[in-house]
Order: sequence, then structure tokens, then C-alpha cells
Amino acid sequence: MKTVTIGFSPCPNDTFIFDALVNNRINTGDYIFEPVLADVEQLNKMSFNEVLHVSKISIAAYARASINYLILDSGSALGKGVGPLLVSRQPIQNSFFPELKIAIPGKFTTANLLLSTFFSEIKNKTEIIFSEIENKVLAGEYDAGLLIHEGRFTYSKKGLFKLFDLGEIWEAKMNVPLPLGCIVASRKLPADERNDIEKLIRESIEYAFKSPDASSNYVTTHSQEMVPEVIAQHIALYVNEFSLTLGPEGRAAIAFLLDQGMESGLLPEITQPVFNTPAL
Repeated sequence: MKTVTIGFSPCPNDTFIFDALVNNRINTGDYIFEPVLADVEQLNKMSFNEVLHVSKISIAAYARASINYLILDSGSALGKGVGPLLVSRQPIQNSFFPELKIAIPGKFTTANLLLSTFFSEIKNKTEIIFSEIENKVLAGEYDAGLLIHEGRFTYSKKGLFKLFDLGEIWEAKMNVPLPLGCIVASRKLPADERNDIEKLIRESIEYAFKSPDASSNYVTTHSQEMVPEVIAQHIALYVNEFSLTLGPEGRAAIAFLLDQGMESGLLPEITQPVFNTPAL
């Protein structure tokens, strides 16, 4: 038996995707998956040192982790209407943006890459764990915050104001789906093992779609204090056809975002193949 360490976040989309894989709801053959749940920015930083065999990471972080990993075809988070939100307690004119103190969910997140791309004048950023950003902004500790994950569904009820949806800006300017996160596997793993893991992740997602109630306890246990309605919205938005397989459109969107980041100097150059398997 081969033990595979696999990292993903405690957010509903990830626990929904990986429940069947790590809780023996599907036949994993010769593989035992050892889950490591952590905040996405922690996973990003771990990938730079190749701590795990397989991991969910931000697309933006992949440029720095590319020497260690290849992107698998299954398990990614991308699509339309999925972008991070820049929020505040009240409307703020763009002319004040250079003066703002912003809470971000991590330097290496795709959210921060988008903020740097579209609002390069914002320099005063502080890294805060994503689940605390709303409250920090409400408390007046920061002028604005960059929300990811469930923040999209909760900010208005908490009294926050949307300044910009960075996903909407991306889609309007680039006309491609927004890639947020991907599943990567170590280049040191034999190709047949990477392919096996890729297929098993797809099977785990297919199982989750067919039997959504099976993962409910695992998802709820790790979803902090999210109400069922928000959990359902979260999964419906972030787990989609691109999660099952990137396909040509998903691969092209990832390549486009990485190219844009490299051309702008916001991401380091990638010198090796990006995807685990050839284009479908």
C-alpha cells in the first residue's frame, strides 16, 4: 500500500470533493490517503517546500510551486461568478485606494494577484486568515477587506458594502473563466501514480455528486459556523464541471492567468510543463 499525503482546506467545496476519497467511500486500490487540512495560504507555502504529495493550492501560488508540482485534471476551483470581493463598511471612491489599509487572505492567493493586477495602487496590505477578514473590517481595523470562500455569501448580511467583484472585472476584461485554485501532485511521483490519483479524485467528486448526503457530516464538521444554506451555496458555486475535468477551456484559462501574471512581473517564470496529462 502507498500512503499519499493530500492537503486541502476545511471549506465546504474541498471537503465535499475529498470526502469519498479520504473516508473510504470509494475503492482507492493500493493507495491510502492521509488528509492534511489547512488554510489555503498555509497550503500554498507548504507547496513551495514540497511538504505534501498532493495538495490544493491557489493558481497564483502555482508559479512558485511549479518546480515541485504538476496540475491535475480533477479537483480545481474555477468558473464564472466565483471571484473574490473587495468590501468595506461604506462606499469608497477609487481616488482614495492608495491610502487604504487592506486585509488580504494571503500574499500568494489568486485573490491578491487579481487585486495587484487591477488595483496596483493599493500597497498597504496585511495578511489575515480569510475567515477573520469580515470581522476585522467591521471592527474598523482595516479600511477594506478582500473576501474569498463563504465571504461572498455573508458580507451583505453582516453590513459590509461591495466595492468591486474582482471576478466580474476579470471576466469582462479577459473573457475567460476565472481560475482560483487547483490540485497539484508532486513531480517526484511516478507518472502512473499521478494518473491514478487524478482518476481517484474524479471518482470522489462523482460520488459526491451522486450521493451528496454522504459527505454532509464531514463537510459540516469542518465548515466552522456556516449555516446549511451557505454551505449549499458554497458547494454549488465552487464545485462544477471544471472540478470534474479542466477540459480545454479550463486549461486555457489557467494558462492565460499564469501568462498574464508572468508578463506583468507579478509571478515568477514557469519553465516546466504545467499539466499532468496531455490536453484532452
